[in-house]
Amino acid sequence: MGRVTVRRPVRMLSASGQRRRPDALAAEEPLELRVGGRSLAVTMRTPGNDVELAHGFLLSEGVLGDREDVATARYCDSVDDTGRNTYNVLDLALAAGVAPPELGVERNFYTTSSCGVCGKAALDAVRLKTRFSPAGAPFPVTTSMLAALPDALRERQRVFAATGGLHAAALFAADGSLLAVREDVGRHNAVDKVLGWALLEGRVPLADTGLLVSGRASFELVQKAAMAGVPLLAAVSAPSSLAVELAEENGMTLVGFLRGDTMNLYTGEHRLTDLA
Repeated sequence: MGRVTVRRPVRMLSASGQRRRPDALAAEEPLELRVGGRSLAVTMRTPGNDVELAHGFLLSEGVLGDREDVATARYCDSVDDTGRNTYNVLDLALAAGVAPPELGVERNFYTTSSCGVCGKAALDAVRLKTRFSPAGAPFPVTTSMLAALPDALRERQRVFAATGGLHAAALFAADGSLLAVREDVGRHNAVDKVLGWALLEGRVPLADTGLLVSGRASFELVQKAAMAGVPLLAAVSAPSSLAVELAEENGMTLVGFLRGDTMNLYTGEHRLTDLA
């Protein structure tokens, strides 16, 4: 497996002078996802939890609905100059009866570490219909519980603490306990990893679980949450207009600017039990 961090020399400049020292950087490497030997997606990610990432990605694309939908997952066909496996190509074989993803000119699955849906030609192509609608999930929470989530997440961000260069996503229960935390250079990859963890653990649909992200709430993150049946998405930063629109369409609660004891509630206020 590739390294999660890479150490590089740096010349540090400040008002008090300058010095040279080693610096820890978040690793970023390409991962090619294949399904049945056919290339489906290339994403730039932080190595680690790649099988979870692949499961979460295919869940959010509507291909998977259960861990039994994947027969095998294996690394293949990726070696460096010395012949060692770089673990940058992952091939998933779907179980019998599971339809493979459709590939057409209207969908371009190349993704970057910053955007999970770059290259998708039309808005209709990413408004996927979920098989696990979150609209009817109660998931009652309190504002005080939500306010405590960012600090709890930061305490679990070990690689961020070393590099300052990673996004994080976490699944949490209604009492505020964090069920799983994943980090990645790509915000959408971090979400795919925690959703993939949930799928592999047999927890999907996630009707009794919220999703917390360390950055902004973009359209594709709301989409991924909806595809897994997540009723509440909380973000430390701002949502986009399309993110709010999609959350409302799917009956989700969307919280943004979750910082300290302040937050903005955009949709789904009925799940917050302590509102006047």
